[in-house]
Amino acid sequence: MDEHLVPDVLETVRSSIVTVVPEIGLAEVTREASMADLGCNSIDRAEVIALTLERLGISVPVAEFQGLPDIGSLVDLLRKHL
Repeated sequence: MDEHLVPDVLETVRSSIVTVVPEIGLAEVTREASMADLGCNSIDRAEVIALTLERLGISVPVAEFQGLPDIGSLVDLLRKHL
């Protein structure tokens, strides 16, 4: 894939989080934070992941999302599926 066409996964995740939970400020969403730390409940987290997958146009088995400690780990997982 052309490097210029590769989506910025971190920015996509950040945008999805603030879309699903507008009370969260974009600046709060860093690689080091977890969605739970930001106040996302399990339904919010599922919606963020579904929205992000849709925006990136990828599919990832649900089991791969288990135990991700932070947003950076989520970003790294999603990048592997691009």
